[in-house]
Amino acid sequence: MPVPSVVFLMAAGALSAGGEMSTSIVVSLGILACLAADSIWFWFGRKWGSQAMRMLCRLTADPRESSRNAHEKFSRYGPPLLCVAKFFPGLGAVVPPLAGAEGVSLARFLAFDTLGGFLWSGFYVGLGYLFSNELDVAIRWVRHFGTALAIAIGIPIGLYIGWRGLVLVRMIRRLRLRRISPPMLDRKLKSNRKVAVLDLLDFEEEMDGESPEAIPGAFRVDPAHLRTSPHITVPDDVEIILYSSSGGDTLSARVAVALKRIGVDKVWVLEGGLKAWREHGFPVSQSLEAPEVVAERFGVRLPSP
Repeated sequence: MPVPSVVFLMAAGALSAGGEMSTSIVVSLGILACLAADSIWFWFGRKWGSQAMRMLCRLTADPRESSRNAHEKFSRYGPPLLCVAKFFPGLGAVVPPLAGAEGVSLARFLAFDTLGGFLWSGFYVGLGYLFSNELDVAIRWVRHFGTALAIAIGIPIGLYIGWRGLVLVRMIRRLRLRRISPPMLDRKLKSNRKVAVLDLLDFEEEMDGESPEAIPGAFRVDPAHLRTSPHITVPDDVEIILYSSSGGDTLSARVAVALKRIGVDKVWVLEGGLKAWREHGFPVSQSLEAPEVVAERFGVRLPSP
């Protein structure tokens, strides 16, 4: 669960130093909690395979990079990665379902995950035990200045949340006017208008090893590069159409907003992505255009990978 478990473990370690808790019980409960949560995800991975990984990776800022990193680490170290995965942000959550999807036996999983839970719980409980005096000082300081601290932290957070909410509302309103249906895109492609169709690289296809399918004439771009690059040049007479192979519009919408922020205004999001394009009976291609060829054709300058 998304709770500050490390803080609780350190606090429990500090209490155990004062004789108010048992260190062995705290560590044992930490191991059992790790086993309970990880076993559920292990079962999800064993039953649904890559679908469980997709669900977890989509919660990260960069799903493709998160998936790639987990697969690379697991292929290199195997099940023993469970022993240390919890110490690395983002890795601990995806390794248990990945182990299930990769066919690791239940006995091996429980053995390595138990050791990992012991190392993780014992480390932070031990920190709290060793620095129990410092934690007591921190608790007394918070008691005296808790109200002022809450105001000093709460007001900026509240303002930030309000600002982000306003940005989200404005983004939704803009994107409602920046959506294009598959039939409309088909008409644009058949006309003489300059339309550059960008297939946003989908991490799920890399996981499944599927052959790429795309809208004819589209070229594939890593969305992470589009969102972060400040140097993209698009001529005024060129329209950019974004779509995702997975069928969702969220990834395309995020890239569209990022492009508008750097001055690329003629950006459209294909409703339903490649899935909707297929459902309308429009043709798909088994090969993608080379980005350099299409960029040169339209005069578009894209970020280098």
